[in-house]
Amino acid sequence: MSLSRLKTHIGFLVALVLWPSCFDEIATATDPQTARKNVLFIVSDDLNDFLGCYGNPLAKTPNIDRLAARGTLFQRAYCTFPLCGPSRNSMLTGLYPNSTGILRNQELFRQTIPSHISLPQAFRLDGYFAARIGKMYHYNVPRSVGTNGHDDPGSWELEINPAGVDRLDEEPFIYTLRPGQFGGTLSWYASPKSDPYHTDGIMALDAQWVLERCAARRDRPFFLAVGFYRPHTPYVAPEDPYFGYYDQQQMPIHPDVTQFVDKVPQAALASYKPEQDKLTDELRRQAVQAYYASISFMDAQVGKVVDALDRLGLSENTVIVFTSDHGYHMGEHGLWQKMSLFEESARVPMLIVAPGVAKSGTVVETPVSQVDLYPTLAELCGVPSPDTLQGQSLVPILQDPTNEGRGWALTQVTRRHGRSVGNDRQGQFLGYSLRTQRWRYTQWDEGREGVELYDHQADPQEMSNLAGMPEHAKAEQNLAMKLRQAIQSSFPESGETPPLVPRVWAPNLTDP
Repeated sequence: MSLSRLKTHIGFLVALVLWPSCFDEIATATDPQTARKNVLFIVSDDLNDFLGCYGNPLAKTPNIDRLAARGTLFQRAYCTFPLCGPSRNSMLTGLYPNSTGILRNQELFRQTIPSHISLPQAFRLDGYFAARIGKMYHYNVPRSVGTNGHDDPGSWELEINPAGVDRLDEEPFIYTLRPGQFGGTLSWYASPKSDPYHTDGIMALDAQWVLERCAARRDRPFFLAVGFYRPHTPYVAPEDPYFGYYDQQQMPIHPDVTQFVDKVPQAALASYKPEQDKLTDELRRQAVQAYYASISFMDAQVGKVVDALDRLGLSENTVIVFTSDHGYHMGEHGLWQKMSLFEESARVPMLIVAPGVAKSGTVVETPVSQVDLYPTLAELCGVPSPDTLQGQSLVPILQDPTNEGRGWALTQVTRRHGRSVGNDRQGQFLGYSLRTQRWRYTQWDEGREGVELYDHQADPQEMSNLAGMPEHAKAEQNLAMKLRQAIQSSFPESGETPPLVPRVWAPNLTDP
């Protein structure tokens, strides 16, 4: 065991022994019917819907599929911003990016709304043992692997930051479209090392270790957050067996971006990166294979954590959440990675296992948002939460999957007219997309930079932009009104915009 990990384990043991006296009155019952519910919060990084439980015919994800079978699968769940930092800050504060002030990476909500109570902090303040393993807030991947990254210390009682061969040894062997860079561009490697040598493999072992100690002290509930790094680039996973699951020649490829330029606003395709011009069909298949392999590797680690929960007898009283920080393109619309408002980038997998609340194997069709997770977990566990949360509790939907709830989800992203220097955000504008059960409606810079409308009943791949067509004018008008209302609700009720969201960015919210 390394010195750093030994120190972490010693610190955890101290936390177990020296609990503050204020926790002594917490319920000591071990009966699942009376004990407070625990939370296992699992977040994957840059994961789209390439999962068996979401109908992907190629994906080998038996562990996540089993998790879906024992809980509720949200078919239409969406991030608030398709970029790690803004999305994670939003998910963990229960606020939209317009209220957190976080619209890019390397920023933390303590800079803008320092007194706000985060999701894990709310549990911690209510007597829970709150621990984090791996990436929960933003990290620069892979450079921040093994560090606290842009973490929020107030959220946790214990932080564990392992680093495996994928970070420490193998970077010289990774293929990348941009030499020397791995996190922000397509890059991949089939590793000869097995699971326990990789960062996510070590994290799964650490999670088992923490759960074993939590099981030994059942008089205090836990909130354990496990943030896996895969399948974020570089797509590194053990060659055996994960790359072997997928025949490289059978990997799907999609048309080049040039086939879509005349069909959608320029802003819709602005996440295209110049280095993608280097992609041949062979490289595309290699990248897709490596992405799938990384997902299967991550799935195996999820299985180890959930198996430990079951083995230790904790499952009956633990709410499990599995999700990703945002979606991910693998060539659809000629795009790769994130930062678009198309379905592939905005949509996320979301599974919730809520024992005693929801039936096993339930599928929810109504659109929901990751901003809903905070109020949902707070209600499920009886934890007080701030009145300023902007999401809806999903408990009524967990109890009745036909409940439509809010009925829409809002996702936003930034674009620029010109070059931005340093922290200067002038010249930039926002795109907002509203997803209802049938439609996706998107406005770029309040429509000045273009509008998109997609009918998911007839066009689930979003290939035909219906905006401006007379036969859809009424639907477009109604959606434009809903979008305006949704945007309004994403700002603080006080009307005060956080410092990192200059008012010049805010859309014109007055009536036309």
